[in-house]
Amino acid sequence: MPHSHLDAAGHPRPQLVRDPDWRDLSGPWQFAHDDADRGRSGRWMDPDTTEPFTRVITVPHPPESEASGVGDTDFHPVLWYRRTITVPRPAAGRRLLVHFGAVDHRAEVWLNGHPVGRHTGGHTGFTCDLTDAVVEDGEQVLVVRTEDQPLDAAQPRGKQDWRRDPHVIWYHRTSGIWQPVWLEDVPDQHVSVLHWTPDVAHARVRCRVRLAAWPKRPLHLTVRLTLGDRVLAEQRLLTDLQETAFDIAVPALGHGQDLDDLLWSPEHPHLVDATVLVSESADGADDTAVDRVASYLGLRDIGWDDGVFLLNHKPYFLRFALQQGYWPASHLSASADALRRDAELAKDIGLNGLRIHQKIEDPRFLYWADRLGLMLWEEMPSAYAFGTTTVERVVAEWTEAISRDLSHPSIVAWVPVNESWSVPNPALVPEQRHFMDALYHLTKALDPARPAVSNDGWEISAADIWGVHDYTQHAEVLRERYARGPGRRGEIVERWPGAKRLLLDGVRHQGQPVVLSEFGGATFEPAEGAEWFGYDTVATKEDFAARLESLVRAAVDSGLAGFCYTQFTDTEQEINGLLTADRLPKIPVADLRDILTRTSSLGSD
Repeated sequence: MPHSHLDAAGHPRPQLVRDPDWRDLSGPWQFAHDDADRGRSGRWMDPDTTEPFTRVITVPHPPESEASGVGDTDFHPVLWYRRTITVPRPAAGRRLLVHFGAVDHRAEVWLNGHPVGRHTGGHTGFTCDLTDAVVEDGEQVLVVRTEDQPLDAAQPRGKQDWRRDPHVIWYHRTSGIWQPVWLEDVPDQHVSVLHWTPDVAHARVRCRVRLAAWPKRPLHLTVRLTLGDRVLAEQRLLTDLQETAFDIAVPALGHGQDLDDLLWSPEHPHLVDATVLVSESADGADDTAVDRVASYLGLRDIGWDDGVFLLNHKPYFLRFALQQGYWPASHLSASADALRRDAELAKDIGLNGLRIHQKIEDPRFLYWADRLGLMLWEEMPSAYAFGTTTVERVVAEWTEAISRDLSHPSIVAWVPVNESWSVPNPALVPEQRHFMDALYHLTKALDPARPAVSNDGWEISAADIWGVHDYTQHAEVLRERYARGPGRRGEIVERWPGAKRLLLDGVRHQGQPVVLSEFGGATFEPAEGAEWFGYDTVATKEDFAARLESLVRAAVDSGLAGFCYTQFTDTEQEINGLLTADRLPKIPVADLRDILTRTSSLGSD
């Protein structure tokens, strides 16, 4: 089995890898629109039903995209997928699982006509156990029904448009299957969830292991942490619980003057390899082994104090761009190579992080952010109407997202709400503010080790970081609003730098870093009649460079804790990226890097 994080590249679940190798189900599937919603009554899930499936789609690309081979952007709420797979019945003591990375928005799954699972939530994954539905002859029919109602404003959708055609800052929809689908053969009793939480200050790592079922007898867990050839820790314990959390001492972290080769940072993204063995005996002999998995983690601490963001207990200035995670030909889906290339490009142009905007990004991208040293803010895709249904959906999906991504060292902040989109009037409607604050506290309950940004942009309530959206195109205005002293203390000069008031009633600064989490947004002058969106226009590359430099210089001179430029790439009609939609830089990479890495002219930033 792989023992190095290097072997996890391209794996759809890179922090929990086991042998035998997984089987990718990406590629051609039979496909059908079901606009009349007749599929259930017509028994389209039955293995002998083939007539409705008249088209072929390339999974995992959404049918609205060209890459899918369908390319139909009209309203089609109900979709059906069908694929024949050849697998034998699992051996005694084994289970056959199918994993879906993400299916928007509801999914039902059948194997050979038997229901094997369902899931609601378009941005997080789920697993179905196929074992009991597998037939003897080895040829199995896997069918998936998905439902994604474009007009349901209570459905978390992020930047997916509810209108037929994209408008303003919203884009073509991504319906149905849009992240990898894959098979895995596992033992009956196996590791289903594995979490790592580093605690550098106390020279330890907290490990949480969840098993697929309650043990019938006590089992031994053995965890081994290595950095290259160096063994950092090994610990064994006995458990009779389905979920076990325990601390692993890492003595090497106790040497405060010799941490450079251990800690994860954008400059030195060291990753620690981990193996977890579940066995019936303490020595983990092969004949008593129950399950083995490989994983990795990064040793780093995140903090904030006195208006400063802290990485490994030292001030660290955030140089981010807003990343929509959207590609012209494939929309929100992407190949492993495309995901890697985005992480590489962000590093190449001098960024140390990206704010993933209105999307729960593919774990294959998170892997490259971990490996290359790219910090990320993870953000919950918003609904656009408040109510009980919105609350239920957002809470469920956000909880799943944090659980899935908790162990990635690249994620340094959580953003449950953006610009009040799921809570349109928190200043006027008490229950909306309660929900927004509840999401902050839910986030902190699930992961107290990272800051929660709560409502990013404006109408800030409970939050560990104050994210401000300010699209002035005048550097002198930025300097005035976020003057080095007041900005550092959170005493913002203007109450309304964006579309809404910055702070809700009763909110006071308590040392939170202030980050200019959206700014800039200039675009080249569009062609006459072209559909476009931006915050200002410039005529030439020289004008673009000058505008970018003036705004970035003002941001780094201000005493803010960091900035996030809008945006990383052009996205549909929103053509205000540092790169084009095809990932080409608008000015030379060297110039972008020089501007984005600029330090304060007033001293240390």
